[in-house]
Amino acid sequence: MDQKQITSEKEINTKFPVLYVAFELGNSTWKMACSDGRKVRQVTVTARDLGQVQGVLLRTQAHFGMVAAVTVVSCYEAGRDGFWLHRYLQGRGIDNVVVDSASLEVDRRLRRAKTDRIDAGKLLRMLIRYHGGEKQLWRVVRVPSREDEDARHLHRELESLKRERTRHRNRIHGILMQQGLCLPNPSKKRFLKDLEALRTWDGHQLPAGLKARLVRVYQQLRLVEDQISALATEKRERLKQVDNAKMRQVAQLLKLPGIGPVSSWAFVMEFFGWRQFRNRREVAALAGLTPTPYDSGRTLREQGISKAGNRRIRTLAIEIAWAWLRYQPQSKLSQWFSERFASGGTRMRRVGIVALARRLLVDLWRFLEYGVVPEGAFLTT
Repeated sequence: MDQKQITSEKEINTKFPVLYVAFELGNSTWKMACSDGRKVRQVTVTARDLGQVQGVLLRTQAHFGMVAAVTVVSCYEAGRDGFWLHRYLQGRGIDNVVVDSASLEVDRRLRRAKTDRIDAGKLLRMLIRYHGGEKQLWRVVRVPSREDEDARHLHRELESLKRERTRHRNRIHGILMQQGLCLPNPSKKRFLKDLEALRTWDGHQLPAGLKARLVRVYQQLRLVEDQISALATEKRERLKQVDNAKMRQVAQLLKLPGIGPVSSWAFVMEFFGWRQFRNRREVAALAGLTPTPYDSGRTLREQGISKAGNRRIRTLAIEIAWAWLRYQPQSKLSQWFSERFASGGTRMRRVGIVALARRLLVDLWRFLEYGVVPEGAFLTT
C-alpha cells in the first residue's frame, strides 16, 4: 500500500470510524480478526454461533474506543458455508464481501506457515487495502438471491440421483459378474423375477446371502428411480409456467436444435437466469473458458483455459458444442470449426471444441439477452 492510499485511509477513518472484520471459517470454530485501521484484535468463536459473533463485534468496538455509529465492513472466503452468513451480515447493516479463494495472494516460498490466525490476519490486511482503493486486489463473488439459489436445487439433485443410480446398477452388475452372470437392465421392474430364474454355471440357484444382497441393492435402485421420476415430473410442470421469466428462457433455448431440456435448464438456472453480463468477456470468464497466456521475457506460451468459473457450465458447454456440430452443421460456428480444426488430429479437435464452446456460450447469451439468433442456425417452431 503506497503512502497516498495510507493517507486517504487515515482521513476516512478519522472522519468516519470503520471497523474491519475478517472471518476465517472452520468446521468447529471461527477466527475473527478485527481492526480499526491501526490495532488488530483476534477472537475465536464457536462456528455458526451468531450470538457470539455479535458479542465480539460489540466488545471490539468498546476495546478500540469506537462510537456506536461505527461502520462495519467484513469479508470471508467463498466455500462450504455458502452465502447464509453474508445475508445475515448484510441484514445487520454490515458491508460484507465474499471473496473468491483462488484470487487471494499466496506466499511463493517453498514452505510457508499456515494457521487460521495467519489466514485471518492476511484476510484482514487485504480487506483494509480493498476498502482503501485497491479494487483489483481480489475477486468478489456475485451472491445470488435466495430465489436464484433455490432454483438450482432441482437439476443438481437430479444430477446427484443419476450418479447414484449408476452406482447401484454397477454394483448389481459387479455382484452378478462374480458368478459369471449378467442381467442387461437392473432397473426394470421384473428384475426380481429374472433373478429367481438365474442359475449358476453348474445349474444351481444363487446362494441365499448373495440373492438377499442383490434384492437390497435393487430396492435402493428402485427408490432412486422413483425419485428421479418424481423430479422429472416436477420439472415438466415448472416448464408450463409461462409467467416465469426463467421458464421463458428455458423454452427459448429449446428452440435451438442441439440444446435439449437438461442443458437448457442448467444453462438458465446456473448461468443466464440470474447473472447480468456486460460483455462477452464476462460470459467466457464465468465459465472458466478464457485463455491464460504466459508471456515473460523470452518465454511465451499458452497455458490453456483458466478453469476458474462454473465447472458445471464449462463441462456442459463443451458437451453441447459437440452436439451443435451435429445438429447445426450449417451455422457459422460449425463452419468455423470445420475450417480450422476438423482436419487436424485428436488434440487439435479437443482444442477447437473448447474454443467453439466459448463462442457458443457468447452466442447463447446474445440470443437470450437481445434475441439475436446465432448466425446460420435454424430454430424449431
